[in-house]
Amino acid sequence: MSQLRVLVVGASIAGPMAAYWLAKTGARVTVIERFPTLRTNGQSIDIRTTGVTVMRKIPGMEAAVRAKRTQIEGLRFVGDLGQIYGTIRATGNPDQQSLLSEYEIFRGDLAKILHDLSEDNENVQYVFGEQIASMQQKEDDNGPVKVEFANGFPSSEYDLVVACDGATSRTRAMGFGGNARDHIDPVNSWAAYFSIKQDLIHGSKLGHGYTAPGGRFLAIGQDPAGGNTVTLMGIQPRDQRDLTLPFREAMKQGEEPLKRFVAQDYKGAGWKTEEVMAAMMDSSNFYASEMVQVRVPNLHKGRFVLVGDAGYAPGPTGTGTSLAMTGAYVLAGEIGKHTGDLAAGLRGYEERMKPIIKDMQKIPPMVLSVMAPQTAWGIWLRNSIFAFIAWTNILEFAQRFFMGSAGGTDKYGLPDYEWVA
Repeated sequence: MSQLRVLVVGASIAGPMAAYWLAKTGARVTVIERFPTLRTNGQSIDIRTTGVTVMRKIPGMEAAVRAKRTQIEGLRFVGDLGQIYGTIRATGNPDQQSLLSEYEIFRGDLAKILHDLSEDNENVQYVFGEQIASMQQKEDDNGPVKVEFANGFPSSEYDLVVACDGATSRTRAMGFGGNARDHIDPVNSWAAYFSIKQDLIHGSKLGHGYTAPGGRFLAIGQDPAGGNTVTLMGIQPRDQRDLTLPFREAMKQGEEPLKRFVAQDYKGAGWKTEEVMAAMMDSSNFYASEMVQVRVPNLHKGRFVLVGDAGYAPGPTGTGTSLAMTGAYVLAGEIGKHTGDLAAGLRGYEERMKPIIKDMQKIPPMVLSVMAPQTAWGIWLRNSIFAFIAWTNILEFAQRFFMGSAGGTDKYGLPDYEWVA
């Protein structure tokens, strides 16, 4: 049988993970990424539940992840004067994680680990600075996909195209028809991530979290390169109209207008926000995005398939990285299991992933309102309750309630697939 030709679009988390596992089925994999180099910046992300299971199936990956952990020992919640309300720490048990993961790692570090796993594989080729210009499937969806590229990479036919290019996937719009915001379920929230040169928490190995009225949440942690990493969130109730439109409009205008939007939103928020906003304007690795969920009726159409956020972004659940890793593993495993019958492999992927996606997309009860209450009274109440449960040592029980599926073990029974390479 001829070697399966696969095009993977996106080289962040889902893309390199898919390339690694698909190459183990014997497929010839080309990975394209629209950025000119591998992106090594980004926020801290977690590996949980099925992500831990998949990680442990790859020799050396768990050790590599542990070596690059963020080294944050906990998250301390503070008030506007810096007063401490309580601290969350990791449980020490990868199978029952708290709000702070045992495997917290910066997105760029994990992307490099996954890229390096497959970079030297003779069946994997990475092409940076490239994206799809057009994509054509036969009307019966039963033949190769003809792909033309935007920046000079030769046009070619592929037996399978895998979209791994994020929640607002352009590739999904091409493969399914429509536009990039189709299938997006907003959660009325956005987040921004960047580094600053100043150390505003004075060497502390505990991250510091602060909430201001209006759904504004700020977290500061140590940056291994020096200074601090910063996460900012703008969180609004989901039962209101779309309140992220101004954020998206600013994002369309470019980085500087978006920074100004964020700075204006955080004006007068208190604690260290004034210092953070001033430093943000000079930050060289600023990144921001809307927090959304992606819900599609099907994960594939003919020879086109979605993996990771492009197909099932979970929003603020803490499971996005794990879902991406799991989807890549299951897709390759089911294709290998049904060698010679790609359609059956894609059906198997869809059938096995849908229950996992449904569970991991459940936003834990009140998680957003607890993280960022809208009013000063709500913040006071949240802080008082948090201080009480920290003092009474019932924090572990409370975290299990709020973490939902992101806190527990892998209960899905991922199969051990057989590989040929």
